[in-house]
Amino acid sequence: MTYLVNGDPDLARIGERVVDIIASRTLYDTSYLRPDSDFEADLGIDSVIMESVLASVREHFGLAATGLRSGPATIGELVAAVGAAVAGASGAGADSASASVAGSASAAGGASAPAAESAPDPVLDAVVTAAMRQTQYQRHQLPSDADLESELGIDSVVVTSVVAEAAERLGLPGGTTPDEIRATTLRGLADALRRTTPSSGPSGDHRPAGPGAEAGTPPAAASRAADGWDDRSMKDFTEQRDPDLFAKTRSFAAYLRSRERERLYWYGMPLHSRCANRAVIFDELEGRKREFLMFASNNYLGLANHPAVVEAICDATRTYGATHTGSRFIGGTNMLHKELERRLAAFKRRPAAIVYPGGYSANLGAISALVKSYDTLVVDRLNHMSIVDGARLSGATRKIYRHNDMADLERVLSRSVKEATGGRLIVADGVFSMHGDVCDLPEIVRLAKAYDARVLIDDAHATGVLGARGSGTAEHFGLKGEVDLELGTMSKTLAGMGGFVVGEEEVVEYLRYYSNSYVFAANIPAGVAAGLIASLDVIEAEPERVKRLWTNIGTLRDRLLEAGFDLENSQSAILPIVIGDERRAMEMGRAVRARGLFCQTVVYPGVPLGDARLRVSVTCEHTPEDLDLAAEIFVDAARETGVLPPAG
Repeated sequence: MTYLVNGDPDLARIGERVVDIIASRTLYDTSYLRPDSDFEADLGIDSVIMESVLASVREHFGLAATGLRSGPATIGELVAAVGAAVAGASGAGADSASASVAGSASAAGGASAPAAESAPDPVLDAVVTAAMRQTQYQRHQLPSDADLESELGIDSVVVTSVVAEAAERLGLPGGTTPDEIRATTLRGLADALRRTTPSSGPSGDHRPAGPGAEAGTPPAAASRAADGWDDRSMKDFTEQRDPDLFAKTRSFAAYLRSRERERLYWYGMPLHSRCANRAVIFDELEGRKREFLMFASNNYLGLANHPAVVEAICDATRTYGATHTGSRFIGGTNMLHKELERRLAAFKRRPAAIVYPGGYSANLGAISALVKSYDTLVVDRLNHMSIVDGARLSGATRKIYRHNDMADLERVLSRSVKEATGGRLIVADGVFSMHGDVCDLPEIVRLAKAYDARVLIDDAHATGVLGARGSGTAEHFGLKGEVDLELGTMSKTLAGMGGFVVGEEEVVEYLRYYSNSYVFAANIPAGVAAGLIASLDVIEAEPERVKRLWTNIGTLRDRLLEAGFDLENSQSAILPIVIGDERRAMEMGRAVRARGLFCQTVVYPGVPLGDARLRVSVTCEHTPEDLDLAAEIFVDAARETGVLPPAG
């Protein structure tokens, strides 16, 4: 694509592209980006984001890596600098670019489409513009007919936001229709939006609502069944728009109170005891304490209540105090943190480890530090939300492959090699937290080598569960040393708080200096670090805990399968009872709790709409009697709610 007209830079077209790039990196609407907008004072663009913008501009216009280093202060100055660089590369003088920038850049400000490349389609343009803001892609990176997931990395959550924003631009009613949910391309989304209301003309010329249009589209009105059931889900409140920022909170509060009155939402009830195979929980809806058979804990090896772990925490807290009030670089490193990292590396049998304040921040920090806007992230469709958010924070091109589908992964990798010049990182959960199945690590490693990609595996639910020693997915498959980075959280099996990444020493040292969630956050207290070290001691000294866990998993899994439940392809301590319908899942969860068992009822956004389930977590502390009673409760509750047919 040329940006010269008769040897001079076409500043109008250059301006359009520059504005698109800035919008994709900052999520500003293009109409807000004027030529005189100051990057810092008006747009709040700091030096880190600015470098990302400049890198994308250099890549798009084919400029030298040393170009545009002067740091233009406004959008107009950046357009002029690009024009001069383009002209200089072609042998034309820079003076003409600078002289005409004011008028041409003004034409570029707020531009949102290439100059007359095809007949305008306002609906498709609104969808593409919304997708730019929601994904940080540039316009040329969003082909209208590319697959949303595998080629563009746009998942169902992002699609919801794209549709809502495009509908607002077009003055259409809010709410996502089934057609939009099924659409697989941006053009498909546009076609679905066109079907939501009658067009104003034969060409479907929808026009954005003007300044006088009513502000703030409320969530879709509740559709009541004959029995009064409110069929909305949490999805209906994610994109409510209103001049009052808190309007959505009032709408959701009314919905939440109704779900709680019906005993369907039971999240966040406080424990009044240790969390073991049984736990006392204060039922805030009934105003009383109740003892439950506990199948919602990630305390897989029972270490949270182990005397050695508890005592280590108490001793270290007495010695070092409650906390250290600083980040690892500034007064926040204790000798116990160094020892914990050494022990984690040894446990995982990798050269080095870095400890983050949490597992979520480990994914955010590691991914955003290593992967940049010119790189590609290749992710499983069902990865944990911390991986999704890390991908968004990095600004990288994100490609999604179908869950555990290695043929699709190879297709995505093959395309990424042809389309991108940067690096590639494949990221997958070791154990998928809402499904319980295990990634196909042997194939992931093989394909990574074939397509020159790196691999990060999130072992949050695999550490302490998979492998003979409980060290995770790589050990489970006999691939120690073959996975570039293994990430984990210490709030589950290891019975503490924090997250970690293990890998080669040079990579770990890089993360220490470039992971913002490590550099700019306070670390875990010394007492917690001491407890984690003690947990590793117990795992290594008592391998029978892992064996007992797997005996319990097999026992309950067999009972549930025999009863006719759908457990998908669970191969871990997480047993999903898949129900699908959100109402029925919540009603079964209520029936289970009424019988004295507590497990997680998972609905949107924990899983996509239509994929609701109960999530059952097994630990080594469950007794044979616990497992028998649990199976009986699940069957009785399922028959009561119609998930299973009546007995007989």
